[in-house]
Order: sequence, then structure tokens, then C-alpha cells
Amino acid sequence: MVKPSRKGGKAVAKAELPEKLCAVCGRPFTWRKKWAKDWDAVRYCSDLCRSRKITPS
Repeated sequence: MVKPSRKGGKAVAKAELPEKLCAVCGRPFTWRKKWAKDWDAVRYCSDLCRSRKITPS
């Protein structure tokens, strides 16, 4: 059962959120509201992985 959110919108169950694999560590990570505008461009699960990003040589 999905509860309505406090702001009146529709809440989404965590299991239904989109998921990606981190380009550095390979761990799965799920969508966050702060990534809503650029979810397609998100490649790393954390700031640590972003700082360790693999650069082509």
C-alpha cells in the first residue's frame, strides 16, 4: 500500500523507483528527488565514486 505524500502528490514505493549501476564501483543505486532533472546524466552513486571516476587514457 502506498501512502499519499504530505505535499498532496502521489507517493511511490521504493521498490518501484528506477535503478542504475555506478560506473566506478558497480553498486546499484536508486533515483533520488534531487536527481530528478538530470537522472539521465547521473553516473556515480556518491561523491567518493565521482572523485575516483575512470578516465579514458
